[in-house]
This record gives sequence, C-alpha cells and structure tokens, in this order.
Amino acid sequence: MIARHPVPDDDPAGILTGAQGCRFGAFGRQFPPGSAAPELHPRLKDHVRLMAQKELFLGYPINMKTPPQEFFAWREQLHTLGIGDFAHNNGGDPFKPSPVPFQTHELERELILRFARLYGFPSPDTWGFLSHSGTDSNMHGLYMGRTILKGRTGVMPKCYFTAEAHYSIQILRDLLGLDGVQVATLADAAMDPEDLRRKLAENPDAPALVIATIGTTFKGAIDRVDDLQQALRGRDSYLHVDAALFGGYLPHTAGAGEVRYAGGSGTGRGRFDSIAVSCHKFFGFSSPAGLFITTRSNFERFNERYRRIHNPEYIGHVPGTITCSRDALKPAEFYFFSSPEALARQAEEAREILQLTDYLSDQLHTHFSDLRPRRENHLSNIVYFRQPGERVVEKYSLATMRLEVDGTMEDHAHVVVMPHVNREVLDRFLADLETA
Repeated sequence: MIARHPVPDDDPAGILTGAQGCRFGAFGRQFPPGSAAPELHPRLKDHVRLMAQKELFLGYPINMKTPPQEFFAWREQLHTLGIGDFAHNNGGDPFKPSPVPFQTHELERELILRFARLYGFPSPDTWGFLSHSGTDSNMHGLYMGRTILKGRTGVMPKCYFTAEAHYSIQILRDLLGLDGVQVATLADAAMDPEDLRRKLAENPDAPALVIATIGTTFKGAIDRVDDLQQALRGRDSYLHVDAALFGGYLPHTAGAGEVRYAGGSGTGRGRFDSIAVSCHKFFGFSSPAGLFITTRSNFERFNERYRRIHNPEYIGHVPGTITCSRDALKPAEFYFFSSPEALARQAEEAREILQLTDYLSDQLHTHFSDLRPRRENHLSNIVYFRQPGERVVEKYSLATMRLEVDGTMEDHAHVVVMPHVNREVLDRFLADLETA
C-alpha cells in the first residue's frame, strides 16, 4: 500500500500534491518483497569514522549541519510520490509547459520566485532556474551577458574581474572565448571602481561583461556594485554577481542591500543583471546546486538570440538553459529551503555565524596578533591569517594560499564560520593554535 501524507505546511498551494497540475499523484513508491539493503562497502565504513569529525571542518564554505527532521519528512513525501525513485527530468524552461510529465518545474519555479523576492527582483519581471552548481550559475550568467552584449553591439565583450574572483570565472572566460581584463583591488580586496574606469578607457570599442563578487573565495571581500555601475555609465555592459556564499545569508542581515537587485545605482535599471548563489554552502543542501536568477526582460533579450542557434522543436519551446537534461530531484528537495519556516531558520543562522565570526576575529587579534589575522568587512564570515602548523591545517581542513604581505609572499589559511560551527569548536581551534 502506498503511504499518503497531508499537504505539508510549506506547500500551501498544493504544488506537491497536484492542485496546480503536477502529475505525480498517480505514482507511488514500490519496494520489492523481501528486499534488503546491500552490505556496507568497506571504504564507506571509513566514511562513518569521518562523520565524527565534520564539526571540525573549518576551512571551506560548506555547511556540515544536518538539516532538520522536517526536511527528511519532506524528502520522504517526494519519494512516496515517486520523485527520486525513477527518472524525472527538468529539461527546458521551468516557466514554460513541458512535454515531459515526470518533472518538478512547478516546485522549481516557485522556489525561484520566492528567492527572487528575497533578492528584490520585481515579481512580474523574474526568471531563473536551479542549476547544477554555483559554477553552472556563473556560466549561465556569463553566457547570457555575452549573448546579449554581442547581439546588441555586434562586438564580442571583454570580461572584467579581479584576482580575488572565484577560479571558475577564469575557466568560464576561456570556455566562452572571452578576452579577460583583470581589475585591481582596493585595500579590502574589493574591485577598484577607479581602476575599472581606467581599464574601460583602455578598451573603448568592446562592451563590458563585469563579474562582481559578493564574498570573494579566500578573503571574503565585497565588490561595491553601485560604484561599479557608476563606472559603467554610458557603456554597453552586463553585470553578473557571483554571491555563492554570502548570497545565502546576507538577505537576513543588515547587509541585505548588497545582494538586492532593486536599488539606487542611478543608471535607471537594477543594480545588476543576474546573480548566482550556491545551495550547498550556507543553506546546507546535501549536494552541489545553485540558484540562477535574472530578469525576464534580460532572459527575453537573451532568448531572442539563443533561439537562432538551435531548433527547440523536440521540447516545444526555447529552453533558455545551456544544460538540456536537468536534475528534477534537486529542485523538489531544495524547495523545502524556500519555505517561510526555512527562511526563519536561515535568518537565525545568519545572525549566529556573524556573531561567532566577531568572536573568532577578536580572539585572534587579542591572542595571536603574530598571525596577522584579517577580516575584510563586518558582513564576512571569513577570517584569514598566516598559516599555522601543519597539524592544525590538517585537523581543521584549512584551505591555504600564498598571499603577498608587505611585498613578500607568505602562506596563509582561513576559517569560514558556517552554521555547523559553534563556540566550543572555535575554542578548540584557538587552543590548538596555542599549543601548535
């Protein structure tokens, strides 16, 4: 017998249960009689040992906190309806009808609209989808910008970014055949708007595809989007924001304006053209995925050119995505993280990680000033410092990089305070620094 569940609290519109036209209700989970789980592979037994160390994972922006039990109940409801038990495919535009009945476009569309509201996109003018990763979201942003700018001007744009930007930008620039222009940074590692002006003046004949970062990978710098838009005045441009980590928690803080589309850039349009946010970082989603959100007007400009390079007859509409087949399970599961209850939890976790980052920064400055700890801004959950001993680096899985300090290259490490980190873990880390 197939178990039946009531409409969940975070599905008031009945999207999951079929009230909006989903076609999952006729399908149920089936278990072969007498089936048993396979014996645990020996290598997976070592993974069980690692589970006990996950709270010590401080070096990378991955939230190791287990989601609440409500998430697993939601996942079980999905499985009860067959989502995840057999092939589903979210190929195509989630805002268009799909010829494939086994998809989760309604859930995907709703979660995009919910997060778009959080980022200040105008509700009638929103488009997006759940990508495979933050890099996938960045790829769509760069590709959309390149297509719009080249279509409007007839000239391939140049790609402007800093050395602090995520390494995916360098890969994608090469993949998309874009000439790169590296812009200098300010003392806090953010893109220098004045140097952007200089670089734009050196390349007057090409439109500008600018990649701003809200929370750079190692230092946690925040590019000043409004100042960059001022530098771009009078220039054909597209500004994509990579907010992989900070985009998850900033909407719940005093820094919410940093990732809001609407604002006072003075250009007569939004503060940026598209945004990428990772799902597996702050949110704690269990596998790589990413939000990609832009305006519908940008999407339509892009799609007008995109439709010329392929024949979409097979799926009945122009998909708007580079990837053809897309994961249908991830949007269905990540829908849970867009509910009002989930957003309230995220607001509390955002407050906690910034308070703990304050604490860590203060302790490092007070007791370990020789490590030259630095936190680029009060909205960052990242503190970086001279690299400690190898035992500490290994125990806490610290990321390391060589950085220039006073004209000399030195090894550095950083701590990223994620929701799984608590005061006890930070005190253990500080004690290990003391004895290292």
